[in-house]
Amino acid sequence: MIKQLVRDVYVPNANELIQTLEEKAKQYASIPMLSHTHGQNATPTTVGKELAIFTYRCKKILNKIENEKISGKFNGTVGNFNAHMISYPNVDWVKVSKEFVESFELECNLFTTQIESHDNICIIFSEMKLLNNIILDFDSDMWMYISRNYFTQNNVKGEIGSSVMPHKINPINFENSMANIKMANGVLGAFIENLQISRMQRDLSDSSMLRNIGMAVGYVTIAIKQSIKGISKLSVNEKVLREELQNTPEILAEAVQTILRKNGYENAYETLKGITRGKNISMKEMRNFIETLEINEKDKENLLKLEPENYIGLASRLVEMI
Repeated sequence: MIKQLVRDVYVPNANELIQTLEEKAKQYASIPMLSHTHGQNATPTTVGKELAIFTYRCKKILNKIENEKISGKFNGTVGNFNAHMISYPNVDWVKVSKEFVESFELECNLFTTQIESHDNICIIFSEMKLLNNIILDFDSDMWMYISRNYFTQNNVKGEIGSSVMPHKINPINFENSMANIKMANGVLGAFIENLQISRMQRDLSDSSMLRNIGMAVGYVTIAIKQSIKGISKLSVNEKVLREELQNTPEILAEAVQTILRKNGYENAYETLKGITRGKNISMKEMRNFIETLEINEKDKENLLKLEPENYIGLASRLVEMI
């Protein structure tokens, strides 16, 4: 049942999210965006590159989940084939056990107590929790991007964004997804911490916990569907993104100080720090400074052509590689 749940419910839903992210990453591969490290303006990226990161991370963990084996047993009440052997001593019970368990596409575990040890399913639950955390990270980022007006949300007819403030379009799908992931992670965490522990040859605590597997994956399924729904309602606000980049030319300090280092300047970092740290300088001021530099003419020419919105490195190419 767990194998079917993972194969027929969990994996298709997770793949749908990954496919949605990948399509959006490619669509927005070259749209420049100001990035933020420590919540502060930082070197530009592209919308597509940031979505590609989540695509890659989810793919990596989902691949592990798909390839994890689920174990089964057929070796009796304490795992020694006791009743099997007393009844039919001439049967090769190890061979029969392996053939029977493997006929269900399970991995035969010969070394058990009364119950299969649950190690393999706990690995799967751990990986599910890891993938959930990636989705939670994505939901959180999208929530913040929406709050900064990097994305606009479609006005869905009949949808209520706020009970008393009718002007609002709240990021309700991403918030719903986050809540369901936290519920799922609570249950999955309980599995991970407890299912491998069974006193002596068995106790019944695992049985009561295993009844909640469907609930945990149910929460995950709702979360994934809500994230997909949230993505479907978004449009990139290119105007805001480009205006923000144009208003933050100080982020080119990284490029200038790197070229100064390349040209053998001492104190390159300190020089740029002096004119840009905590300041909002203009492109004219930045170019005037570049004009004064005694560096290779080709390097100077490249710096003078540089704009925040085209300082995106290999972001677009990296998206193509996803």
